Amino acid sequence: MTYELAQVNIGRLKHPLESPELKDFVDNLDPVNAVADAADGFVWRLQNDSGNATDLRVFGDDWLLVNMSVWRDTNALTAFMYQGMHRELLARRHEFFERVQEVMTTMWWVESGHRPTVREAEGRLLHVREHGPTEHAFTLRKPFPPPS
Repeated sequence: MTYELAQVNIGRLKHPLESPELKDFVDNLDPVNAVADAADGFVWRLQNDSGNATDLRVFGDDWLLVNMSVWRDTNALTAFMYQGMHRELLARRHEFFERVQEVMTTMWWVESGHRPTVREAEGRLLHVREHGPTEHAFTLRKPFPPPS
């Protein structure tokens, strides 16, 4: 059996999505998603009919945006995260999203072909918040290898 890396990150908006303060963020969603879709090791991302996930909510909170994707492995994910347009927007994240103390991102291994749900991602985030990184759900700072 082979495995792929699922990741979720959530962010609490500082302003409504339609606000002028979030214009740069919103205007760059499609270009950044296009880069992700073409990235080496990219498998899948959560999206709706508009091509992004901005109208999907996590934990029932209208101010939380969710981003979820599946990658070949942690190397493919980090190569995308820390280059180009994504890196530029990541550096500006505090312009768009509140700083929070709790864990807002996690990863876990899924069987190849599995597409995680928002509910599944919520459970993985809650697991890391309660137990810290484990084989069930972990972070880039403390990753775990795929099951053997």
